Amino acid sequence: MSNLATAEAMIAAYNAQDADLYVSYMTEDACEAGYRGAVVREGKEGTRTGLAAAFAKWPQNHAEIREKQAIGNYVLFREYVTRGPASDGSELVEPFEVIAVYSFEGDKCSRVEFIR
Repeated sequence: MSNLATAEAMIAAYNAQDADLYVSYMTEDACEAGYRGAVVREGKEGTRTGLAAAFAKWPQNHAEIREKQAIGNYVLFREYVTRGPASDGSELVEPFEVIAVYSFEGDKCSRVEFIR
């Protein structure tokens, strides 16, 4: 599977709210972070736990890939994310765009950075 196909499969798992499937495409020490910044979900298990919590809070959460490009060991997506109502009654998050940079080591994603 190409890196682009793997990143697309990660988004499909994200949209299906399947945190286990999402992290199956990642290295053990993978993380999610702000672009060139702080790690927000550390390691495969931290990413799985963080996503599961987000999916529980926003059961209608969805990311649409609007543009995509693969460059070497990187995949870039421009994503449009909608959260929907929060299950805890917290304030509605307006839909937003984000650039996601997926870094790969071999056939696994090792880091996802978000520019927002």
